[in-house]
Amino acid sequence: MNMVDVILKKKAGGTLSPEEIRAFARGAADGSVPDYQLAALLMAICWRGMTPEETACLTMEMMHSGSVVDLSAIDGVCVDKHSTGGVGDTTTLVLVPLAAACGAKVAKLSGRGLGHTGGTLDKLESIPGCSVNVSIEDFIRQVQKIGCAVIGQTQDLCPADKALYALRDVTGTVDCIPLIASSIVSKKLASGAGAIVLDVKTGSGALMQTVEQSIELAKAMVEIGAQAGKPILALVTGMDQPLGTHVGNALEVKEAIDILAGRAAGDLLTVSLELGSRMLIASGIARDVEDGKARMMQALTSGAGLAKLKEMIVAQGGDGRVCDDVDYLPHAAYKISVPAPASGYVARMDTAAIGRCAQALGAGRQKKTDVIDPAVGLVMDVRLGDEVKAGDSLATLYLNRCELANGAVESMQRAITIAKEKPELPPLIHAAVSREGVTR
Repeated sequence: MNMVDVILKKKAGGTLSPEEIRAFARGAADGSVPDYQLAALLMAICWRGMTPEETACLTMEMMHSGSVVDLSAIDGVCVDKHSTGGVGDTTTLVLVPLAAACGAKVAKLSGRGLGHTGGTLDKLESIPGCSVNVSIEDFIRQVQKIGCAVIGQTQDLCPADKALYALRDVTGTVDCIPLIASSIVSKKLASGAGAIVLDVKTGSGALMQTVEQSIELAKAMVEIGAQAGKPILALVTGMDQPLGTHVGNALEVKEAIDILAGRAAGDLLTVSLELGSRMLIASGIARDVEDGKARMMQALTSGAGLAKLKEMIVAQGGDGRVCDDVDYLPHAAYKISVPAPASGYVARMDTAAIGRCAQALGAGRQKKTDVIDPAVGLVMDVRLGDEVKAGDSLATLYLNRCELANGAVESMQRAITIAKEKPELPPLIHAAVSREGVTR
């Protein structure tokens, strides 16, 4: 296959054949196609797009470029959930144990945080002793035994996607819906789940900042699932402010525990219930969304969800006492308040900037080799629409390095807009996308 001919074909707006897409994906996986040709084809795809059939074909080729996890030994439908990334987005640690407590089998391979978005694996590793490096055999046994496990992706999962993702990040080809959709869904299909629920974020802290773009991405992923014979449904949810109030690894674990213990609620719980209810439907446990939410709430109020989280933590070598007393989680040495610079209403948040502030404190990484401080981060003391007086606390910073305080305070003050008029609040759930269509 002459890769220059493939590049020129797509550059001219042509439709790539399955054989051409296969050569592209396999060449990325094994290194036989040089980076400069891969990058050229990625840019051509960004400019010219891909048909649904091309996108589905690329997804399947990336999926089969490495190992595919076989979960057939687990009884029932294994269901997975994936978020396109956000700030304070701790839904996995809330909905996975709740869904498992309702009888679902949740086999989840997760990733690490990069940039302003947090990673589930980093949050779990902030729990003393908790390991996410579990063999696939032990992963399957754990899901079969207790109903849930959250571990790291295997090294040989979707190597084509790993190669292309690294190039997209440095060639300005990230914001292309066919490439985003195929990247996400290829990893989810390779993870072996029988049904997938997607949380597609929209807003100032999301990859897609408009609702229409987010719906387009959700539709593309649902269509790939249909062509692959795997049911995928998606919710488009707001990221115009951190979803939870806590941002940072141990802090987010604490918030998840507080929610499961009945000590907290808010938007994080609302989105977790919406996503979790659809996981129960996909598992054949719930009749509809309302039945699913009722079952999830029963698991929460009875304490079964918190007990299941503790069971999962212990199964993965972690200190289960964190579920009884969050003081067993890592603590930051210092707490600094971020004062409101003026009186008025909280009118807007630059959510990505808030995530970057937590990242700068040590809660996130700019490159994959950076070491995370599990204790640091921030807690939001206000939500959109709240009235504040000058000097009131907008957020509390948790840090271990005092020299970072002044810069972080200034960053947070710039990220939060105070206005004289009370704003209209954006919706939390914008749309549900399934094979049947879009429901707003």
